[in-house]
Amino acid sequence: MTDHQSTLLAGVPDNLFIAGSWRPSGSGATFDVHDPATGEVLASIADATPEDGAAALDAAVDAAADWAATPARERADILRRTFDTLTARREDFALLMTLEMGKPLAEARGEVTYGGEFLRWFSEEATRIQGRYGPNPEGTGRMIVSQHPVGPCLLITPWNFPLAMATRKIAPALAAGNTVVVKPAALTPLTTLLLTKVLEEAGVPAGVVNVITTTASGAVTGPIIDDPRLRKLSFTGSTPVGRRLLAQAANGVLRTSMELGGNAPFVVFDDADLDKAVAGALAAKFRNIGQACTAANRFIVHRSVADEFSRSITEKVHGFVVGRGTEPDVTIGPLIDDNAVAKAEQLVSDAVGRGATLTTGGERLDRPGTFYAPTVLTDVRPGSEILREEIFGPVLAIAAFDTEDEAVALANDTEYGLVSYVYTENLQRGQRMIDRLATGMMGLNVGVVSNAAAPFGGWKMSGLGREGGAEGIHEYLQTKYTLTENPFA
Repeated sequence: MTDHQSTLLAGVPDNLFIAGSWRPSGSGATFDVHDPATGEVLASIADATPEDGAAALDAAVDAAADWAATPARERADILRRTFDTLTARREDFALLMTLEMGKPLAEARGEVTYGGEFLRWFSEEATRIQGRYGPNPEGTGRMIVSQHPVGPCLLITPWNFPLAMATRKIAPALAAGNTVVVKPAALTPLTTLLLTKVLEEAGVPAGVVNVITTTASGAVTGPIIDDPRLRKLSFTGSTPVGRRLLAQAANGVLRTSMELGGNAPFVVFDDADLDKAVAGALAAKFRNIGQACTAANRFIVHRSVADEFSRSITEKVHGFVVGRGTEPDVTIGPLIDDNAVAKAEQLVSDAVGRGATLTTGGERLDRPGTFYAPTVLTDVRPGSEILREEIFGPVLAIAAFDTEDEAVALANDTEYGLVSYVYTENLQRGQRMIDRLATGMMGLNVGVVSNAAAPFGGWKMSGLGREGGAEGIHEYLQTKYTLTENPFA
């Protein structure tokens, strides 16, 4: 580890942030955070107990009324100051994400830009929360429709985008006037802790943002979800966990936002610009080492261009540079842990066993860390597990189709519906795909769709609610209708 890396890590808080103070776990316990590229311990941080979780919710509840009454401009200014500091410390945040998650530095810098945009966007949305006023149809009174903070929120974030997933939830919650308890993933908590320090420096009042890091997620968050004072739960993660949280949230009739699993189809028609399709495929598949819910999972390519597409993709993937994300020119970093590597191995083995052809990669790399070679499979057969399960790794699986109806059927043949990608030069076909593909988002001749100004979210088992865009702040607001008497009666 370099001196700069050691200095950066020394500046990251290692305690819980509750009621405006950094404090150790009530039990004194800690856990280690590792670099997946080396296995090296980066830091030891506080391991929260259920009592710590209760204290965090207490703090959020105590601060809720004052924060809700804080003028929108003040809330906006705090978010904007946080954005400005994050932007100024771009290299620190990028390096920290690379160390704890493994993504190449170039991608980590991109996440700083993306994550920062949620702070800037919702700082602007904070002052634009609107209601309406007017006479009722009968003329007997006046209707006032107003928007109000939903109340204390529990925000549970994943490990794969440790900055953007935090800002995507914290920023709209604070902009709407809510207080929060944040539980980051135990695999990558350091970025959230550094972000919290920046929020503190930007002037977030005590109790408005509380952060608990823990290896016992269910034990710590379960009592918070069951507490009647909690009014909102936002979770990003797997569908099985999301379903369990939804069942638990039903007891308190909580407002919920669920950004869950994906199984994104990437459809290439015979009239596609193949150069654009290949570039889009590489972005849609290998961004974040394939560890993204928006990652293209099934490449559904017209039979007439499948061979050419496969050859070009294989050539590009074969040239990828695999290594630690801090190294120059690295394009593929490590997977997050051994379980992720084992899953990639199993899915590739199943596909090959069913008749798929391996054109490059297909193995764990014999080196320290959790590296899996970037892989391309062609002629993937129906029934292969890789077509049903979210890969979450650098494996690109290609299956052929013959007709548009067949492509649509294959694309929609999943319980998930987060995002789809379509490449065609036919405008009418592109318009049809918008209507025919059952996903909450779509990239039409575009391989990356995420944007802070756009509503991010899926259909079916991919979740509920939207994050980002004008829609994102409404997930943290509740509507009140008031009828007043006719002032002219």
